[in-house]
Amino acid sequence: MIATERALFLDRDGVLNFDSGYVGTIDRFEIIPGVADALVKAMRLGYRLIVVTNQSGIARGYYTAADYVRVERHMVAVFAALGVQFTGIYHCPHHPDGVVPDLAFACDCRKPGPGLLLQACADHAIDPLRSIMVGDRPSDLAAGKAAGVGHRFLIGKPTSAEGAAFVSLADLIDSATFEAMARSA
Repeated sequence: MIATERALFLDRDGVLNFDSGYVGTIDRFEIIPGVADALVKAMRLGYRLIVVTNQSGIARGYYTAADYVRVERHMVAVFAALGVQFTGIYHCPHHPDGVVPDLAFACDCRKPGPGLLLQACADHAIDPLRSIMVGDRPSDLAAGKAAGVGHRFLIGKPTSAEGAAFVSLADLIDSATFEAMARSA
């Protein structure tokens, strides 16, 4: 399969919804204002929307895989009602310090590893060089870089020397920088 599509790779907690720490129940899932409209705009510009999220709360025993699935289904339904369609959602339930034995190990799918992004590229014919990774942690950007994603943006409060040029996903997508990337890719 020839990689011809471009994607907007998105971390979940802190990018799409408020990160209140280990969001494992529906009542703790709250969309950040402006995100849905921004994602609709990105879709109109030809980006496939792909969520790539570490969910170590499963390995740590804070919530179950079934709890995660409930939150994911809720997220998909809420965003769909607002006109947003995700092309794919990928999560890593692993963590080396986990208490769930089957999930307590290091893996390539846990960001900063590129596994989730590489799998999404293979599944959806995504050209990583024409794609964008948006995260709220340096590990998100490191995963994008390791997967060969051409553009990477850190949002939220600055957490590294790279800083954060954009306060939110909506700010990024509404920027001239995003518009220029969309036209050139």
